[in-house]
Amino acid sequence: MINVKNSLFFSGLLLFTASAWSQQYQRTNGGIRTTIHSINIEVRFFNADIVRVLKSPVGVTDEKKSLSVIKTPVSTPLNVHQDGNVLSVSSASLQTRINLQTGQISFYNTAAVALLEEKEDGLQFKPVKDGTDSAYSVNQSFRLKEEEAIYGLGQHQKGLMNQRNQKLELKQGNMQIAVPFFQSVKGYGLFWDNYSTTIFNDTLNVASFESVIGNCADYYFINGGNADKVIAHMRWLTGEAPMYARWLYGYTQSRERYKSQYELMDVVKKYRALKVPLDGIVQDWQYWGVQDNEWNAMEFGNPAFPNPKAMIDSVHQANAHIIISIWPSFGNKTKIYQELKEQHMLYDFTTWPPVPEVQVYDAFNPKARDIYWRYLSKNIFSLGMDGWWMDATEPDQIVPKPGDDENLTYLGTFRKVRNAFPLMTTGGVYEHQRRVNTDKRVFILTRSAFAGQQRNAATNWSGDIVSGWDVFNKQISGGLNLSLSGIPYWNTDIGGFFSWRNYPKGVKDAAFQELYVRWLQFAAFTPMFRSHGTDTPREIYQFGEKGYWAYDAIVKFIQLRYRLLPYNYSNAWEVTSKSGTLMRALVMDFAADKKVRDINNEYLFGKNILVAPVTDSLYTGRVNGETFTDFSKTKTRTIYLPEGTDWFDFWTGERTTGGQEIKKEVPVDIMPLYVKAGAILPMGPFQQYTGEKDASNLELRVYEGANGTFTLYEDENDNYNYERNIYSTITIKWNDKTKTLTIEDRKGNFPGMLLHRTFNIILVGKGHGNGIETVEKADRVIKYSGKKTAIHF
Repeated sequence: MINVKNSLFFSGLLLFTASAWSQQYQRTNGGIRTTIHSINIEVRFFNADIVRVLKSPVGVTDEKKSLSVIKTPVSTPLNVHQDGNVLSVSSASLQTRINLQTGQISFYNTAAVALLEEKEDGLQFKPVKDGTDSAYSVNQSFRLKEEEAIYGLGQHQKGLMNQRNQKLELKQGNMQIAVPFFQSVKGYGLFWDNYSTTIFNDTLNVASFESVIGNCADYYFINGGNADKVIAHMRWLTGEAPMYARWLYGYTQSRERYKSQYELMDVVKKYRALKVPLDGIVQDWQYWGVQDNEWNAMEFGNPAFPNPKAMIDSVHQANAHIIISIWPSFGNKTKIYQELKEQHMLYDFTTWPPVPEVQVYDAFNPKARDIYWRYLSKNIFSLGMDGWWMDATEPDQIVPKPGDDENLTYLGTFRKVRNAFPLMTTGGVYEHQRRVNTDKRVFILTRSAFAGQQRNAATNWSGDIVSGWDVFNKQISGGLNLSLSGIPYWNTDIGGFFSWRNYPKGVKDAAFQELYVRWLQFAAFTPMFRSHGTDTPREIYQFGEKGYWAYDAIVKFIQLRYRLLPYNYSNAWEVTSKSGTLMRALVMDFAADKKVRDINNEYLFGKNILVAPVTDSLYTGRVNGETFTDFSKTKTRTIYLPEGTDWFDFWTGERTTGGQEIKKEVPVDIMPLYVKAGAILPMGPFQQYTGEKDASNLELRVYEGANGTFTLYEDENDNYNYERNIYSTITIKWNDKTKTLTIEDRKGNFPGMLLHRTFNIILVGKGHGNGIETVEKADRVIKYSGKKTAIHF
């Protein structure tokens, strides 16, 4: 084991004295390079706020090219200063200090406030075998302050927001997403750029990353000052999240699985007949056939799908869109399996389904990714498919056996790169579709993720979770921490994937109905609003009919999702254009409020709406195994409203000062929602699908008590013309002191843009401008034709 603490300090063959410190390092383009205790160390600024630290044992050549980082360093003015054995390399906003005696590195802001430091003697390289090659495992430790809260590390379903005092195995799995990145409430982030299984361990104020394969320690320190800027820098490094088509911000229905094209088409027809909004329908597995050796053939082969083109066309004719399930594994009777096998591009381990006839392809091989897309494009995309559900992108080793991790990929052993598999396979689909089609925005739903995957138009979901209240509660912190890892799009299977364990009667059980309703209310405020599961169907008409409590509550929140479409789509533009985040842990906007740091069951959706899901059963129970319902008393939910602003109850308009806990009544059709003072909330029309009605008549709900700004974004709703600045924005401002609402000049344009529109202005108050319904009488009505308008109240 190479351990800095127990090694001699030398450079080449010369032992240095204090007077010779300045000879020990060399300037590079963007930083410095030195050798300390048999360890080569390079510190390189990517910009004024981002530093890459690279360490490797002397004699080890590792020409590592990052799979996550796509940026190269930009020219950054630096000041190099030496004081004794401490070498400082500073940009305009960040100072990196290297102890030339120990190799310890620490980071400071411009006010010389310590942000993070490596633990002295905190680097270890341990010789290991990687297949037939000699290699190292690597461990780097950092010192954290005792009360320092940290967030991120992917999605881990422990129900915790703050990730301090945790030991986590960062290894892709069905319900765990591994992203070796965390950010601190102190306003910095740390990305450990390694793709092997990694243990994150925080104990006694020392946090460490230990990777099973790592011929170099390679990490990026990000100085942001706040969570949004840390995420923006992380996206700058690893790629921005592109826009999705507008329909994906509506409601999507799924099930494991629709067993024929007629069953799928019937679901869409029933939603239209009921006049319940729907924009997406998902076809799960076995459309290729029912035998394992036909698995994921990348073509329709099941006789129950005799005319897939007609199925897709019928969905489109009903003004809906279709997504289909695809996998990284193939049965041995499929054409794609045979082609990949001939070129040695398959792994020899057991995945899902757990039979030897099915094998996973080498997504690290660009030629294998080409083959994958060729079959997908020819047999499915050419039919008009709208999106991809890339399942099992871990990929799980269902029945692990010795040697599985030694399967060779294009980039080395599977052990060495396994965590980056989802990044590579989603990247292959995204890049290929972008090359052949610019009219349809790429959409990918996938189960696993790695740093940078947001650039592949990938939305994650939380895996095959079990139906249950405790599981439901843990989804919130899981999704928020993934967002804090820089990956903004996420959702869950509404109601949980497996229902039978706790609810064997499924949708016929009122206890499951209550869980499903509360889960759906939460899901209406996640980036993708999607119902899915096995064991019991989930379509709205399975929950009764109009007038029944579960049905009515479901309709209400689906309709609310569509009413909020202008808000959500504009916030999606913030994600793309300004590295924004839709699901916002309270600490992002209220970092100074220590009470929010561990809250795991509230968050902001966009920067204005506080969401407090109800994660307990309040109106159903069981006696002797039989479910009963009791709506005789309205129950309450305790909510903490962050300090520093006033909050308006979305449902009643009542105004409350932040910094306190309150109790909110929560009948089964109400989930607590609070709107921040100063917010301007655009509300669109009731409609059955996005685009059924235009946005010519919008409500603007204004919440007094602070100044506020909202920018309404609009474009062609699909295609990539927005990348060529073909879109429009309208900035709306509220001056609370003068009670003036200003609608600025419209900027930009696009084909089909509304030239004239009406804004119905509502100053929200108790009993006025509340809830889902359209306000009958606006306080002011503005006819807007693109020119600046101001009104005083």
